[in-house]
Amino acid sequence: MEFFEQIDSVDLTSAKLQAVLTISNSVDLCASITEVLEDNQSNGRVYCVWGEFAVNREILDQGVRFSMPSCPNALAWTITIDNDKVLSVHCTINKQNHDPDFIESIQDFTTDWKTGLEHYLSA
Repeated sequence: MEFFEQIDSVDLTSAKLQAVLTISNSVDLCASITEVLEDNQSNGRVYCVWGEFAVNREILDQGVRFSMPSCPNALAWTITIDNDKVLSVHCTINKQNHDPDFIESIQDFTTDWKTGLEHYLSA
Protein backbone atom coordinates (compact mmCIF):
# COMPACT_ATOMS: atom_id res chain seq x y z
CA MET A 1 0.00 0.00 0.00
CA GLU A 2 1.08 3.55 -0.62
CA PHE A 3 0.35 6.74 1.29
CA PHE A 4 1.18 10.17 -0.02
CA GLU A 5 1.21 13.80 1.15
CA GLN A 6 2.70 16.89 -0.47
CA ILE A 7 3.44 20.51 0.24
CA ASP A 8 3.47 22.87 -2.75
CA SER A 9 5.60 25.95 -3.41
CA VAL A 10 8.40 25.13 -1.00
CA ASP A 11 11.54 27.26 -1.00
CA LEU A 12 14.04 24.64 0.16
CA THR A 13 17.08 22.98 -1.39
CA SER A 14 17.59 19.24 -1.30
CA ALA A 15 20.80 19.78 0.71
CA LYS A 16 18.92 21.73 3.40
CA LEU A 17 16.15 19.11 3.43
CA GLN A 18 18.74 16.35 3.90
CA ALA A 19 20.36 18.29 6.75
CA VAL A 20 17.03 18.68 8.54
CA LEU A 21 15.82 15.11 8.03
CA THR A 22 17.85 13.29 10.66
CA ILE A 23 16.76 10.54 12.97
CA SER A 24 17.21 12.91 15.92
CA ASN A 25 15.00 15.57 14.31
CA SER A 26 12.24 13.07 13.49
CA VAL A 27 10.76 13.50 16.97
CA ASP A 28 10.35 17.25 16.26
CA LEU A 29 9.03 16.76 12.72
CA CYS A 30 6.57 13.89 13.22
CA ALA A 31 4.13 13.66 16.14
CA SER A 32 3.85 9.88 15.61
CA ILE A 33 7.51 9.51 16.66
CA THR A 34 7.63 10.21 20.38
CA GLU A 35 11.22 9.37 21.32
CA VAL A 36 14.58 8.92 19.64
CA LEU A 37 16.45 6.19 21.49
CA GLU A 38 19.58 6.16 19.32
CA ASP A 39 20.91 8.09 16.32
CA ASN A 40 24.04 6.94 14.48
CA GLN A 41 23.28 9.13 11.43
CA SER A 42 22.50 6.27 9.02
CA ASN A 43 20.65 4.11 11.56
CA GLY A 44 19.14 4.29 15.00
CA ARG A 45 16.13 3.38 17.14
CA VAL A 46 12.90 5.27 17.74
CA TYR A 47 9.76 4.83 19.75
CA CYS A 48 6.66 5.57 17.71
CA VAL A 49 2.94 4.91 17.52
CA TRP A 50 3.64 1.21 16.77
CA GLY A 51 6.30 0.69 19.45
CA GLU A 52 10.11 0.57 19.36
CA PHE A 53 11.80 0.08 15.99
CA ALA A 54 15.20 0.22 14.36
CA VAL A 55 15.31 2.96 11.70
CA ASN A 56 17.64 3.28 8.74
CA ARG A 57 18.30 6.64 7.05
CA GLU A 58 19.49 6.84 3.46
CA ILE A 59 20.38 10.01 1.57
CA LEU A 60 18.71 10.23 -1.85
CA ASP A 61 19.44 12.61 -4.71
CA GLN A 62 16.53 14.89 -3.73
CA GLY A 63 15.87 13.96 -0.10
CA VAL A 64 15.95 11.12 2.41
CA ARG A 65 14.49 7.62 2.71
CA PHE A 66 13.77 6.11 6.12
CA SER A 67 12.94 2.46 6.68
CA MET A 68 12.12 0.19 9.58
CA PRO A 69 13.97 -3.03 8.72
CA SER A 70 12.47 -5.04 11.59
CA CYS A 71 8.88 -3.94 10.86
CA PRO A 72 6.77 -6.92 9.76
CA ASN A 73 5.09 -4.63 7.21
CA ALA A 74 8.41 -3.32 5.76
CA LEU A 75 7.36 0.28 6.47
CA ALA A 76 9.44 2.84 4.58
CA TRP A 77 8.98 6.52 3.80
CA THR A 78 10.72 9.02 1.60
CA ILE A 79 10.69 12.77 1.86
CA THR A 80 11.88 14.49 -1.30
CA ILE A 81 11.74 17.82 -3.07
CA ASP A 82 11.54 18.18 -6.82
CA ASN A 83 12.53 20.98 -9.17
CA ASP A 84 9.04 22.43 -9.03
CA LYS A 85 9.54 22.97 -5.29
CA VAL A 86 7.00 20.34 -4.28
CA LEU A 87 7.87 18.53 -1.06
CA SER A 88 6.57 14.94 -1.09
CA VAL A 89 6.08 12.44 1.73
CA HIS A 90 5.63 8.93 0.34
CA CYS A 91 5.09 5.99 2.70
CA THR A 92 4.75 2.31 1.77
CA ILE A 93 4.12 -1.07 3.34
CA ASN A 94 4.48 -4.50 1.76
CA LYS A 95 0.80 -5.48 1.79
CA GLN A 96 -2.07 -4.49 -0.50
CA ASN A 97 -4.67 -4.84 2.26
CA HIS A 98 -4.48 -4.45 6.00
CA ASP A 99 -6.52 -3.87 9.13
CA PRO A 100 -8.40 -0.53 8.84
CA ASP A 101 -7.00 0.76 12.16
CA PHE A 102 -3.45 0.10 11.02
CA ILE A 103 -4.11 1.81 7.68
CA GLU A 104 -5.47 4.81 9.55
CA SER A 105 -2.35 4.93 11.74
CA ILE A 106 -0.14 5.00 8.63
CA GLN A 107 -2.27 7.78 7.11
CA ASP A 108 -1.87 9.69 10.38
CA PHE A 109 1.90 9.02 10.34
CA THR A 110 2.22 10.44 6.83
CA THR A 111 0.05 13.43 7.72
CA ASP A 112 2.10 14.02 10.87
CA TRP A 113 5.23 14.30 8.70
CA LYS A 114 3.47 16.80 6.44
CA THR A 115 2.25 18.85 9.41
CA GLY A 116 5.67 18.83 11.08
CA LEU A 117 7.41 19.88 7.89
CA GLU A 118 4.88 22.66 7.31
CA HIS A 119 5.52 23.90 10.83
CA TYR A 120 9.29 23.74 10.28
CA LEU A 121 8.99 25.65 6.98
CA SER A 122 6.83 28.37 8.52
CA ALA A 123 9.27 29.01 11.40
